[in-house]
Amino acid sequence: MIFAGCFSLALIHAQEYLYEIGGMGGVASYMGDVNKTAPLKGLNPAGGVVFRYNANFRIALKADLAWAKISGTTEGLENVFPQRAQASFERNVFELGGQFEFNFFPYSDKYAYLNTKRFSPYLLVGLGATVAPGNGSTFAGLNLPVGIGVKYKLKNRLNLGCELSVRKLFGDGLDVTDENNRILNNPYGISGSVMKNKDWYSVLTFSVTWDFGLRNCQCNSKDGLLF
Repeated sequence: MIFAGCFSLALIHAQEYLYEIGGMGGVASYMGDVNKTAPLKGLNPAGGVVFRYNANFRIALKADLAWAKISGTTEGLENVFPQRAQASFERNVFELGGQFEFNFFPYSDKYAYLNTKRFSPYLLVGLGATVAPGNGSTFAGLNLPVGIGVKYKLKNRLNLGCELSVRKLFGDGLDVTDENNRILNNPYGISGSVMKNKDWYSVLTFSVTWDFGLRNCQCNSKDGLLF
């Protein structure tokens, strides 16, 4: 009976550790009026910290605090801006966000009887806030992150990850840092909507995280069983 109880808890919780924390680094790219289709054009550095709560083998909730540099220019564009105007921009982007992750495989380096894998692709979706200071024109607004990634448990408590995501912004002013490039704010004068004439930015990151917070089964000896 005691073993059955612990086995049932293992199936419910199915993680040795509840939490992960670590750092990430990579590259970021802007998508908007001067880059409509290329998600990794004009790469700039990005980095941050990440915290993850592992609900079970399949589902995780992640929070991140990140920084990225983005830039863009009209130079070399095939489409011509009105009055043949030329403009460029560069700015820092700060983000606080949360994402829901779904692992394709049950993720762990233990519990082989549950068909766990130490490697798993995953999908993510979430909600965040973006702030980008500028020269008299600060951008602030919500973002909607969507992406894919892979995670690999290198050894007990140590995880490696790679993730590609795009952030959909609910505004068209990310590329407007001052009066000199205000032409980038809807240059063709076309009315917009939630999904049209809005800016995006993409982020490709590599992460290293450390597991902590043991999940204990308390129904055995005083030392408990770890699940």
